[in-house]
Amino acid sequence: MQLSFFTMPLHPLGRDYRQTLREDRAAILLADELGFAEAFVGEHVTDLAETVTSSLTFLASLAYETRQIRLGSGTINLPNSHPAAVAAQVAMVDHMCDGRFILGISPGGLRSDAEVFGTLDQDRKAMAREAIDQVLAIWAGEAPYDLRGDYWQISTARTLDAAIGQGIILKPLQLPHPPIAVATMSPHSDSVLQAGRRGWSIISANFLQPVWVASHWQQLVAGAALSGRDAKPQDWRVARSIFVADSTTTARAYAKGHDGPYAHYYRSLMRKLIGNGRPELFKTRPDQPDAEITLDFVLDSLVICGTPDEVADQILALRATVGDFGTLVYAGHDWADPQLARRSMQLMTEAVMPRVNAALRH
Repeated sequence: MQLSFFTMPLHPLGRDYRQTLREDRAAILLADELGFAEAFVGEHVTDLAETVTSSLTFLASLAYETRQIRLGSGTINLPNSHPAAVAAQVAMVDHMCDGRFILGISPGGLRSDAEVFGTLDQDRKAMAREAIDQVLAIWAGEAPYDLRGDYWQISTARTLDAAIGQGIILKPLQLPHPPIAVATMSPHSDSVLQAGRRGWSIISANFLQPVWVASHWQQLVAGAALSGRDAKPQDWRVARSIFVADSTTTARAYAKGHDGPYAHYYRSLMRKLIGNGRPELFKTRPDQPDAEITLDFVLDSLVICGTPDEVADQILALRATVGDFGTLVYAGHDWADPQLARRSMQLMTEAVMPRVNAALRH
């Protein structure tokens, strides 16, 4: 099982923006140093707590400072950008990363982003499908292009001057394109089915209950079968909020205390998602009463924490529940205590994952 890193990120309001950006970069630099396989970064435009407004810009700042880790958008919210801009910017970042880039995509889940871009009442899933199809067509085709969709029209026919390179969009270093990953947070997600059909990988959200995460594998298998392929566990990443410490007491206080960074993260997500009519994401059964979805319930059911032995056991129990997946994605949270946050990542690579993989080999 591989280990990856993902951060939205989500910080308490009022923290110095420069400091949180430095911390988020430091987390990925540490992940690179410790041997994490990948690092994904999310983006939102209209949220002062979720402070990365462009995943590509943020990852570009890391391209020349990282050595082995693959860097991924987690995700580019496709309806918020013109497909030609996405194609050109991703191609540039892929070159900057020497081909270590992973293209994570989604329709975007933050309603205030949709409102500010004028797509709140649009079919954003349809927009996302058209956008990625046009991005791939740009990379596969040649200028002047002739892409006509319901939302975007793309051509440089009137201005093409191939002799000097004008009117031509850069292709990525990885051909035909960087690997594509679809982030998903819904039970029985159709996005997972379509990803499987197209041979893309998926990332199951860290705030979705394991019982629903298991449905993603079923959808990935069904989607792959539509194209005559077999789904592979290596195509499935499962994200979880994890905190490892040298003592159980320290781990529980930091990861499950109401004043800690994990509680801040889930308190905010619960307000956004439940407020938007999505309480089922936090439920362990369809008929579970809304009143049971408390912060303590969510922290107890969604946060993995403890000593290395305890965390390894919880990860193996997760795998027994959801099925065989290829990559565990460690979700980054605010560094309320930088020393403990760094120590957790160190213990994760040096103590937890060796235990997990040793158990999986037997």
